[in-house]
Amino acid sequence: MQKNVLLVGESWTSTATHVKGFDQFATATWHSGAADFLAALQESAYAVTHMPAHATATDFPQTLEDLQRWDVIILSDIGANTLLLHPDTWLKSRRTPNRLALIHDYVAAGGALMMVGGYYSFQGINGGARYRNTLVEKVLPVRCLAWDDRIETPEGSYAEVTTSHKVVTDLPGDWPWLLGYNEVEMQPEGTLLATVAGTGHPLLAVREYQQGRSLVWTSDMSAHWLPEEFSRWPGYRQLWVNCLDWLTERD
Repeated sequence: MQKNVLLVGESWTSTATHVKGFDQFATATWHSGAADFLAALQESAYAVTHMPAHATATDFPQTLEDLQRWDVIILSDIGANTLLLHPDTWLKSRRTPNRLALIHDYVAAGGALMMVGGYYSFQGINGGARYRNTLVEKVLPVRCLAWDDRIETPEGSYAEVTTSHKVVTDLPGDWPWLLGYNEVEMQPEGTLLATVAGTGHPLLAVREYQQGRSLVWTSDMSAHWLPEEFSRWPGYRQLWVNCLDWLTERD
């Protein structure tokens, strides 16, 4: 029987103004960064539902019972504001559930949370992801910095496995390069599995929190920090399967 995974975020809309001499026009384009991840897990033990960023404010569960329908919640490139500001609060000044607190309670009660890096993960671009000192951060194996935490490595950076663990077994030895990640600090109760080589910065870490588990991958799941060379690597699929296996493993 497949386990149910909710992937939240990993989409965006861009606008552009095209100027052609005297004339100009505007366009809007919707993008998804989840295609490679979803494709990799199609033939697996996990049924992944993608909740894009624009739908999250209204569609993300508002009760612990609804959250517990999912075996794993993945937050990928989706800032804390989108989870905090339901339109009923933002537009109508009504009270709504604090969904960061719900995620905390979900993990504490036995749920599984993964956070994947990006411009709106951890603390994010210009500090705008805003997970520092939140109840989501409380369950993670890492702590967010207090400022823009992006580390851009256009020259390429590499993973260095530091600990023997189920999450990093059965992976090809030579990991492809990455082009950036979010800098974080280890939480004392977290277990560091891999760093960005030469920096000591956490890349992959896990934690058991009360009855649940959490895992972080501080780089992207797709462009721009994770290039095609990585998503085409034979270990790409196995890495995510290992992560989900560990998160959903029960003693």
